[in-house]
Amino acid sequence: MNNLAQSEVFSLTLVIGTYLASLALYRKTRISLLHPLITSIFVIIVVLKTMDIEYESFQKGSHLIHFLLGPSVVALGYVLYEQIQYLKGNVISILTSVFVGAIVGIVSVIAIGELMGADAALVATLEPKIAMGIAEKSGGIPSLTAVIVVAVGIFGSIVGPFVMKVLGIESRIAKGLALGASSHGVGTSVAIQIGAVEGALSGLAIGLMGIMTAILVPVISFIISLF
Repeated sequence: MNNLAQSEVFSLTLVIGTYLASLALYRKTRISLLHPLITSIFVIIVVLKTMDIEYESFQKGSHLIHFLLGPSVVALGYVLYEQIQYLKGNVISILTSVFVGAIVGIVSVIAIGELMGADAALVATLEPKIAMGIAEKSGGIPSLTAVIVVAVGIFGSIVGPFVMKVLGIESRIAKGLALGASSHGVGTSVAIQIGAVEGALSGLAIGLMGIMTAILVPVISFIISLF
């Protein structure tokens, strides 16, 4: 079975086929719990468990998909370049909004974790909500951070547009920044569907949030440890 799992044809067929089927199901039902990412992850896990395929073997066979993450990031940069005029005059407001969002996200996790009695490792795992590397350096559990990133992304991409509609947020820049900063890659995919400007600013927000989170997590953790 492991030889089959290492086959690129098998892995790509499984991943792409499962996602397309899940996407078709979601578009037909519009049930949030049947979000294509949730359904795809569940189906792939069931297939790997049923066929007794080790994840490491499956990962080797699907390395092409992992490789394509790089070009996809570059593609977001090109989309941002096409919408560069929207950055003019808005640089300070964009940086400020993402900076405040990063602080609120980190502090809220620490506060809720303390109130609920979570241990330090769990809090460190939840703090970044965007990168496994940050969680590992702050004493967290990288693999669990990856799960949190996916969960937060799916939740934000579903709830975010609804919340902004209820609050009457019409700014295309604000919509893009909100989805990118809070829901990362999944949110950006939704932002791109809303519009080119939203997609471009969402991609920018991912990069800015990653940088600011990497800087702020150790700083905020140090400040809190002093009290």
